[in-house]
Amino acid sequence: MGTVVDDAASVEFHAFFERHYAELSRLAYMLTGESDAADDLAADALLALWHRWDRVRAADHPVAYARGVVANLARTRIRSAVRERRRIALFWSQREEKTENPDVAGVVDVQGALRRLPFRKRACVVLRHAFDLSEKDTALAPGISVGTVKSQTSKGMAELQKLLGDRSVPQRVHAAMAPRAGQSGGRNR
Repeated sequence: MGTVVDDAASVEFHAFFERHYAELSRLAYMLTGESDAADDLAADALLALWHRWDRVRAADHPVAYARGVVANLARTRIRSAVRERRRIALFWSQREEKTENPDVAGVVDVQGALRRLPFRKRACVVLRHAFDLSEKDTALAPGISVGTVKSQTSKGMAELQKLLGDRSVPQRVHAAMAPRAGQSGGRNR
């Protein structure tokens, strides 16, 4: 059971929420340009405020504090989106290669085996062997360390060799993931 102070704080926070949620959501929208993200950011900001409600309600300007929290969350989201766009651009900017008369059965086998790998191993294997990225460039795409790329690629290749029963896995991965002649190398750029 809550105490009288806890109940009073809860009522006070609820009133603050009702008065300022729409404004905070609007601020988040104006900062990010994303309506769905705006509601999430406002809710996340209010949750953070609730966890510090004793300090927030004692502040001279609790609404200004709340706006600052929203602005910081929006900045973090924007930075994250910029990093993600850079990773995607790096991923899709690699040279295009065309394969004439691919081994369709082999492509299906490799793609099926790749789908059986956990995502991180699959990403490392594909980036290293299908896109010929360096360990450093591979690490940038999913935001992991070079050491993780090395271990995940090694483990992923070992699992693929077991699944495919073949020592020529790197060449098969590369061939399976290469664009066909007449196709673009990826999504529209």
